[in-house]
Amino acid sequence: MATIIDGKALSEKIRAEVAEEIARSALKPHLAVVLVGDDPASHTYVGMKEKACRAAGVLSSVHKLNLDVTQAELMALIADLNHDEFVHGILVQLPLPRHLDQMAVFGAIRPEKDVDGFHPQNVGLLNLGLPGALVPCTPAGVMEMLKSISYTLKGKHVVVVGRSNVVGKPMSTLALLAGATVTITHRYTENLAVYTRQADVLIVAVGKRDLITADMVKPGAVVIDVGTNKVGNKLVGDVDFAGLQEVASHLTPVPGGVGPMTIALLIKNTLQAAKMQHG
Repeated sequence: MATIIDGKALSEKIRAEVAEEIARSALKPHLAVVLVGDDPASHTYVGMKEKACRAAGVLSSVHKLNLDVTQAELMALIADLNHDEFVHGILVQLPLPRHLDQMAVFGAIRPEKDVDGFHPQNVGLLNLGLPGALVPCTPAGVMEMLKSISYTLKGKHVVVVGRSNVVGKPMSTLALLAGATVTITHRYTENLAVYTRQADVLIVAVGKRDLITADMVKPGAVVIDVGTNKVGNKLVGDVDFAGLQEVASHLTPVPGGVGPMTIALLIKNTLQAAKMQHG
């Protein structure tokens, strides 16, 4: 039976450590969140981030824009936040409406305020293995989960299912930097199970329910489920959780796994950004 990696408990520990560091310092980290439109899920996520900020002693402000906001109006708001010395982190809640250029938005945020880690400068620093990068929150959270079970990636085979800029690509880079052999698969990969069965660590981030079944996993593998799928009123991941409990050595649940870790690392990144800006 797989050991469940409790992301909720681990995230609370990280958030408590951040709160303690803030309480000991003169810093007042401030996270500004930009929210476009009325997507219910986005509003829920932003509310969770606000609550986590308050608990950790991080100031937060939410800047709500209408669904029909223009690119110029959004960029003007980001410019104002960039120049506000009391704002240390800027997060633009995804997804954005189709008429907005997402990559241009990421590139407009000052790298040292880019708590999502999506600015080209942060991406470049991460890929080169250089210090000073703000790392995307979800992959950073996965690394913390592996650390919590004392799992060393050096020499291990990590298979990542998903190639997004938000999870798949930075996750692969972090695993490479940790000394793993990395295979990246995605929606066009043929015979996916051939690759997933080779994984010592399998990280799945696609958004497709039951994509990974027990017969696709090597016995004893660590399985990290990053996917989220709504089934009625229930949230499920990308893996067959019940089936994999009989195969994997460690397994993350959905909900209560990677999700809380993403928010905890956002809080941690906001503190890191404040420290960078205040020397």
